[in-house]
Amino acid sequence: MSLYTKLQQRAADKKPIRIGLIGAGKFGSMYLAQIPRTPGVHLVAIADLSPDTARSNLARVGWDPIQTQAKSAEDAIKTGATWITEDWRAVVTHGLIDIIVECTGNPIAAVEHCLTAFTHGKHVVNVTVEADAFCGPLLARKAKDSGVVYSMAFGDQPALICDLVDWARTCGFPVVAAGRGHKWLPHFCESTPETVWANYGLTPEQAERGGLNPKMFNSFLDGSKPSIESTAVANATGLSVPSNGLLYPPASVEDIPFVTRPISEGGVLERKGMVEVISSLEANGRKIPYDIRMGVWVTVEAETDYIKNCFEEYNAHTDPSGRYFTLYKRWHLIGLEVGMSVASVALRGEPTGVATCWNADVVATAKRDLKPGDMLDGEGGYTVWGKLLPAQTSQRMGGLPLGLAHQVKLVRAVKKGQSLCWDDVAMDSSTHAYKTRMEMEAMFALPPGKVG
Repeated sequence: MSLYTKLQQRAADKKPIRIGLIGAGKFGSMYLAQIPRTPGVHLVAIADLSPDTARSNLARVGWDPIQTQAKSAEDAIKTGATWITEDWRAVVTHGLIDIIVECTGNPIAAVEHCLTAFTHGKHVVNVTVEADAFCGPLLARKAKDSGVVYSMAFGDQPALICDLVDWARTCGFPVVAAGRGHKWLPHFCESTPETVWANYGLTPEQAERGGLNPKMFNSFLDGSKPSIESTAVANATGLSVPSNGLLYPPASVEDIPFVTRPISEGGVLERKGMVEVISSLEANGRKIPYDIRMGVWVTVEAETDYIKNCFEEYNAHTDPSGRYFTLYKRWHLIGLEVGMSVASVALRGEPTGVATCWNADVVATAKRDLKPGDMLDGEGGYTVWGKLLPAQTSQRMGGLPLGLAHQVKLVRAVKKGQSLCWDDVAMDSSTHAYKTRMEMEAMFALPPGKVG
């Protein structure tokens, strides 16, 4: 039975999926825009640090104010309305809410939200992929131990990439490479919230109209978000990562199967079975026609002549050898697609992407020369960007995960382009996020003498 049919049945039975949303910003607002159009779901509660902003965003996406007048979760369930509160704990611990959608974008807060939800028997769709990047494997383990489902969010690129990888493997294809697109030039890693809009391709007026956060959007542009999302994909699929960061090979959609081959066969990959990100710009800044900037892709291999011939007979676009084929989605719709994850988790008990191993990590890397006393401002800020590295490399060097490089003071100098380690900072070891990260590192610790 399709998910939509199941949702219709829940609506007919008057047994909707009861949802609690934490964070009603841009991503959350996109999901809010779709909820009234989706049968079989009831948004019982929204927790946001600014309830007035949440109400404003609800009005922006077309909600009738009467729908947000509930005084409590119980009142919301009784009336079919939605309760808005500052108290995320009241939402996460409520016995009649089925599933939490974590949508804050704050990785440290998100870890606490997820862990608390698990202990109270709540499934979680985690939009805050930054949290998944630094401790997703352990979050997945904690959820399983609690008998609930933890999932990435459909509409975000990692879950969509995982879906393509699953398609390929289920069809019997070996995955050569998988990833997303991005607008990338090497100097973008130095971008700050002051330079983001010109490089991103939006005017300040467009950004203001959309209520866009320059720091958040800069995390996309400076390479942090592509590294974060590639980490989530690698840890969910078991694919490996480049030894010294993403390469961002420029390519049109037609050229993806050509560049996503091993170096030995004319491509850019160190080996088969890797994540990578395709740039929509040539090295000289020229925009590539028919790019994959907003999309996702997977490259598979024909292991026999018969399969290769099938590619040819059905006009599948391949590399010149005819062996490598790329399937892609050229667009993703962000929060407008989150309903797929909510339905899959609640109705099938299946995540739309979840960490199964620790293959990759995102390490905070200096955007400029930093000195003792400087305060790190996390992803998309002025001080650090996130570099994708193999988890073994990160663990061996004691790499500082980008997700924990927020409001942390530097205790020794770091040169521009240098990746930071724990010893470079004065870390608050009391947070749930830090303790969870340490627990995960201990769980996946390298054997004595292992060099990676």
